Amino acid sequence: MSEYREQSVNDGQETGMTPEAARKAAVEAALARLDLPARVALLAGADMWSLPANERIGLGRLVMSDGPAGVRGEQWTPDDPSVALPSPTALAATWDLELVRRAGRLLAQEARRKGAHVVLAPTVNLHRSPRGGRHFECYSEDPVLTGEIGAALVSGVQDGGVGTTPKHFVANDSETDRYTVDARVDERTLRELYLAPFETIVKKAHPWGLMAAYNAVNGVSMTEHAELNNGVLREEWGFDGVLVSDWTGARDTVRDALGGLDIAMPGPATVYGEHLVKAVHEGLVPEELVDDLARRVLRLAARVGLLAGAPAAVPPEQLPAPVDGEALVRELAARSFVLLRNEGGLLPLSPATAPESVVVIGAAAAEARIGGGGSAQVFPTRVVTPLEGLREALGGELRYELGADPRTFLPPAGFARRAELLGGDGVLGVETLANGSVRWLGALPGEVSFAELTGVRVGGTLTAEVAGVHQLSVRGVGRFTLEADGVVLYDGALLPEGEDPAAAFLNPPERRFELELAEGREVAVTLTYTMPEASAFAGFGLVSFELGHGAPVVTADELIERAVEAARTADVAVVVVGTTEEVESEGVDRAGLGLPGRQDELVARVAAVNPRTVVVVNAGAPVLMPWRESVAAVLLAWFPGQQAGEALADVLLGTVEPGGRLPTTWPAEEADCPVWQVEPTNGQLDYSEGLFIGYRAWQRRAGAAPAYWFGAGSGYTSWSYEGLEARLAEGGGEALAEVTVRVRNTGERAGREVVQVYLATDGSDRSRPDRQLAGFAVVEAAAGAPATARITVPRRAVQSWDAAAHAWRTNPGVHTVEAGPNAGERPLALALVVPQQP
Repeated sequence: MSEYREQSVNDGQETGMTPEAARKAAVEAALARLDLPARVALLAGADMWSLPANERIGLGRLVMSDGPAGVRGEQWTPDDPSVALPSPTALAATWDLELVRRAGRLLAQEARRKGAHVVLAPTVNLHRSPRGGRHFECYSEDPVLTGEIGAALVSGVQDGGVGTTPKHFVANDSETDRYTVDARVDERTLRELYLAPFETIVKKAHPWGLMAAYNAVNGVSMTEHAELNNGVLREEWGFDGVLVSDWTGARDTVRDALGGLDIAMPGPATVYGEHLVKAVHEGLVPEELVDDLARRVLRLAARVGLLAGAPAAVPPEQLPAPVDGEALVRELAARSFVLLRNEGGLLPLSPATAPESVVVIGAAAAEARIGGGGSAQVFPTRVVTPLEGLREALGGELRYELGADPRTFLPPAGFARRAELLGGDGVLGVETLANGSVRWLGALPGEVSFAELTGVRVGGTLTAEVAGVHQLSVRGVGRFTLEADGVVLYDGALLPEGEDPAAAFLNPPERRFELELAEGREVAVTLTYTMPEASAFAGFGLVSFELGHGAPVVTADELIERAVEAARTADVAVVVVGTTEEVESEGVDRAGLGLPGRQDELVARVAAVNPRTVVVVNAGAPVLMPWRESVAAVLLAWFPGQQAGEALADVLLGTVEPGGRLPTTWPAEEADCPVWQVEPTNGQLDYSEGLFIGYRAWQRRAGAAPAYWFGAGSGYTSWSYEGLEARLAEGGGEALAEVTVRVRNTGERAGREVVQVYLATDGSDRSRPDRQLAGFAVVEAAAGAPATARITVPRRAVQSWDAAAHAWRTNPGVHTVEAGPNAGERPLALALVVPQQP
């Protein structure tokens, strides 16, 4: 992957300065014109998403936006749609750095359209345990793959003149008690695993920002961790960007400033501001340190083109060509799909298959889950479901059965399309909703301010299309009044579970109420939310709640029976299973790895009556698949983004190769997982497993093999590994060796292979993993044709962190270079002698 380099522009040439020198001069000139309060004002949010402008120095308002899988902008509402990309696990599953860089350019394009200058992405924490609730938002269990994919995305975003903040620095690998947990990680493990992706990204892609995690590491909160923030990140790695807190993560004025935190978000309530000015006057924080913080913020503003006299890092005339967002999302999704089983070559299906001979089953087929829950969520203009995609591709009307509904909560009420913003004098404004979901964060519709808002009333007319018992639900945190047909069904308060303040909009509780209606009956329904006097979001505002509705349905047993009978007479049964928002979401870790509801039973019973059963797994993280050996095909589709159905049709019908390979190991049983514990004990989470997570741990587990190894997956062709060569690099630089792997497409159609190179030890040092990924490359070849992968193995692959010497130590001697399609299958090997480091 090529490194990001700031490109030359004309600005500054009249004075003979390079663009970088011109930016530096503009930053210093601006800094010199600011007094202490004005410099401090640069260091905290003016509101939920932005830093304040300063007309005196020509500084524009700088806007940040969540963006791991799409750029939301300043509004969290379907009324301001965004392109929804596949989940980060899907991007990592492509193992394709150029493709991921293109995804980054799409994010930059979306950011510019939304008026954002910094994207709060990528998330490069590791898959320490499959129970991590934010697993879908991270890339991999492996630091090499994570670092390379993250660097590619950062480079792509910054190609488009938009900043990034790789996050969450560092050891934010689970969600339980994430605000307060103290991750206890030994120095070697921290260096070789958890810091490693950040180091790769900083050195290869030069990000303009980084986000500090909520958690503490070895007793020190990350926003205050001077040793890691100032020492490792800045002094050792040379990071020159801004360090921004995770939202509400800055808690102490002096410790944050001394710890190197440049920006405390959000605002206007902040630990900086007048508190930092006072700390300087009292001698608790050196004024020169505030200058350093402000300088880095101004440097960011200069890079994104918001500081007068400073040329942007990427001027408008050098921005990449426009990206077709829907086309790229479709390509990304298809390239990420991982084919884990294909008995008898059932896939790809023939496009000529009669529509009436295919039955599609599963709740996720009709309502695809395109992304994980939490801050990564965006609202696209449209979503193509698997059912829609297959109907379009095959023509006619496919038969569809729900089979099993795994959803825990009722969906938002489709009839509730009106929201009234209430104040002391009545209705302050009216907003049209897409459904009964209300989510306003940081700003309200229209000109309404949070100061004058006393409540929100959502309503509409429910028309009973089916007679029977309908269900209404209230989901949120706060005081609610639910009325139907003039009758009060609920008047009370719902309280959050746990102490995470974000639970109010990430994982709120739900209450349900029954309403029996005759067919055609129309009922007026309103849900009124009363604003609390105080909350964890005081100062920047949050309104988040939902009115849900569920129509009468047949019993769960009957739903499964219908699906089984439909599958019995079908030529092919496509069963789409997956997780729900309650299972995979920011703010909560997973209790287990089983599919929610009765989906496992559904698959088993369908497979029992139809040997040509294809299971599509719609999940962002590992799930157990007890039926995996009894179905004909298993295709992992991740959270595939808004073009889910089109991409699925492309792959199932063979228009596109399923190009994905697993970025993390998938277990067969929960008991086999090397790392299970994600809940802290007495506030501490002990990373006692050390270096042994993922495949590093699995290769040491006698008698327990995973369901699918790291790197596993196949396409619609076959490959042979024919030759391996390795040559030590000269000069003693960062490259250790150049490796060449020769492969051949032995199938009957063109294909794509991810060639993986591992470096194995001689086993004498049991403190080191038996083997580790050292590099990879994507190759393509026509049927019967050869291909060559050329991979540079970094010197770090044979180094260990010496905590006593506080330095990297090269492990000389014989190492084995292994090449193959995954961590469990490495058909080629040769010895490589690493000399003693001079």
